[in-house]
Amino acid sequence: MNLSSRQLKNELLKYSNADKAAFFPRFFKTGKGEYGEGDMFLGLTVPQQRIIAKRFKSIPLEELQKVIESKYHEHRLTALIILIDKFKSTKDDKYRKEIIDFYLKNTKYINNWDLVDSSARMLGEYLENRDEDLLITLSKSKDLWEQRISIIATSHYIAKNKYDLTIQIAENLLQHEHDLIHKAVGWMLREVGKRDISTERKFLDKHYKSMPRTMLRYAIEKFPENLRQQYLNGRLVTIEK
Repeated sequence: MNLSSRQLKNELLKYSNADKAAFFPRFFKTGKGEYGEGDMFLGLTVPQQRIIAKRFKSIPLEELQKVIESKYHEHRLTALIILIDKFKSTKDDKYRKEIIDFYLKNTKYINNWDLVDSSARMLGEYLENRDEDLLITLSKSKDLWEQRISIIATSHYIAKNKYDLTIQIAENLLQHEHDLIHKAVGWMLREVGKRDISTERKFLDKHYKSMPRTMLRYAIEKFPENLRQQYLNGRLVTIEK
């Protein structure tokens, strides 16, 4: 018997917690004018959602569509967890494409930082050696979450010691107005630096005077303190030979 969206939603409802449901709107900035405006919560933890997602791994994509469209944050996150599990558990190219097409069709519902950060690497993995330019296109989107997806998706490439795409997208987003993009770009630059400090410093030496302060702080978080201060104080920095 196929699993249904109603069954999944009912299972999630069993674990709802009123105290957490009251706290999460503040944590995820759902007030008027904030990035998560209007989002609603049941009050489940991520570990609870992962356990439930495993039970519903075989739910058809057409039923998952009804879940990812939900007004409840946990419904959308659980749908993404299931989608990632489906992707990881198959090597069938046709089905993987269906999964990624589903993901890209529903970016408007991937509309908070945790939803993006938990799922974007899957997109990067699929696009490698296929259509990597799609991430460049997303970085130029007018949608905040598609832009964040574009940079976080490059974490897949960073893990393979491939940095060009991260650097290109970081440059596209360098003067973005939103703090969530500043943090995401700085985070990915920091990840580059963990593997190849010269590549990160080459980017920073070119841009550190003009890049947003939050982006810079995230990017240099793991640097030695004296080097951090050189960047923060705006002093000329050159890469040691």
